[in-house]
Amino acid sequence: MTNTSNPATVNRYTVFDGPRRIAAGSLATAALAFKHALAQGASGPVLVYDDRTGRVTDIDTRGTDAEVAARHAAGDDPASAAGPRGRGRPRLGVVAREVTLLPRHWDWLAAQPGGASVALRRLVDQARHALGEQDRRRAAHERAYHFMSAMAGDLPHFEEAVRALFADDRPRFGTLVAGWPEDVREYAARLAFERDDPALVPPQP
Repeated sequence: MTNTSNPATVNRYTVFDGPRRIAAGSLATAALAFKHALAQGASGPVLVYDDRTGRVTDIDTRGTDAEVAARHAAGDDPASAAGPRGRGRPRLGVVAREVTLLPRHWDWLAAQPGGASVALRRLVDQARHALGEQDRRRAAHERAYHFMSAMAGDLPHFEEAVRALFADDRPRFGTLVAGWPEDVREYAARLAFERDDPALVPPQP
């Protein structure tokens, strides 16, 4: 039931029935898997995790399969989730928002080639490039921790595994979680350490 759409544009979700992974794919795919698992008397608990955050996603199972899929299809589209655009240049993805700076900051920005907006975008891009790996590592640790707290809090060596996670020590993490159910340990490791997987992060501007 894995969704094969481009992971850069379709968010990915993973469905667990207790410690067993039963589906992965778009939100619509995950919602149907969730609905069917409940209908078939899954031992559970049945939970849907957002791969980008490691958090549980609420699913509305009312109606037919087609209605459930349609209801959750919007969640696969980052643009629809963002809601209507406000002021700015929407064709370029530019959105106007308030920025508060001191007068000397505005003076400096106004003197830059292209003006304040161009200078701010350039500074943000430079900071993103410089801090990109650090930010990706922090986000990976946080999403793995959210999943582990929900799924593995009572499993052996949980606290030690959390320390290894935030130390970014993959070998020790793997040793500590070796006794966990296979699907749980593999999903936790993927969230924590496979930071080049585009399905685990939102599209970047």
